[in-house]
Amino acid sequence: MAVVAEGRTVLASTVWSQVPRHRPFGGVVPEIAAREHVTAIVPVLDEALETAGISVGDVDLVAVTDSPGLQAALLCGTAAAHAVGLALGVPVVGVNHVEAHLIAPFLAAGRDPEWPLVSLVVSGGHTHLFRSTGDLEHVVLGATLDDAAGEAFDKVAKVLGLGYPGGPAIQAAAESGDPGALSFKRPYLSPESLDFSFSGLKTAVLYHCFGQGLDGRAGESLKPGLRAEDVAAGFQACVVDVLDRKLRRAVDATGINRVAVGGGVACNGPLRARLAETAASEGWELLIAPPAFCTDNAAMVAAQGTRVFSSGAGAPPKVSARSSWPRIASESA
Repeated sequence: MAVVAEGRTVLASTVWSQVPRHRPFGGVVPEIAAREHVTAIVPVLDEALETAGISVGDVDLVAVTDSPGLQAALLCGTAAAHAVGLALGVPVVGVNHVEAHLIAPFLAAGRDPEWPLVSLVVSGGHTHLFRSTGDLEHVVLGATLDDAAGEAFDKVAKVLGLGYPGGPAIQAAAESGDPGALSFKRPYLSPESLDFSFSGLKTAVLYHCFGQGLDGRAGESLKPGLRAEDVAAGFQACVVDVLDRKLRRAVDATGINRVAVGGGVACNGPLRARLAETAASEGWELLIAPPAFCTDNAAMVAAQGTRVFSSGAGAPPKVSARSSWPRIASESA
């Protein structure tokens, strides 16, 4: 839950983490997520208002994530948003949270978005490249064809027995590993492709660690001579190389050198460092949201909700689990 003034000033951003509840299962369990939403919504709302130093009567617009995502969790959020809007007599708008990720780096910097822009949104459910020319004008340049990068991190961490969530676990293990000990094939696809595919990489890690026919979930040990830390380092280096190469291609294809990066995987330290090096060498203006605004958060949703409402495109939220958007078109670069 968050309170944002004028679409750019964060007065409060409160997060109720569900990670401890999902960790025993190695991933998000939809029913648990929905129940946790029901439990947390009112306390988190109260905490956000208290932190912002306002009363609920000071709220003049309610924004809520309505797509994409887990339907049960989205229903909890939209029901609460409708209730607050009805009680206060204020508008309620639905926000696509991927669109919100596009402006998170600007929100963190306390500035309005500047266009045109090339954006990389990389998370557990999405790995997308966009060319954006306005608040609601986004073209998909490339997207994941199977596993998103964050999903691959989670699955590889599970295979290696490193725990959940996979991103931080892989990074921590890789710090004491040798990325040169294992070199996984980079899934760049065709020389011009801006799409992503990490499913094969995940399978390559599995087979390399355990051999074909084993799934790494029944207590098997890694092949003799293999260290989980080296596997984690090699896997992480591969993902970083792919994301960096695809972002370079997108900038070259569009001629736009203002670049924004968001999504949970953007918390990864080696990725942030690599993109900073690339930006410096290529002359990009690089904006990466701080970790608190990389993962899903209400502040970016509130900020984007202000822009949706101001554009006149605001509509009562309708829940959708689909990762397709009426305002976002696809285009080959």
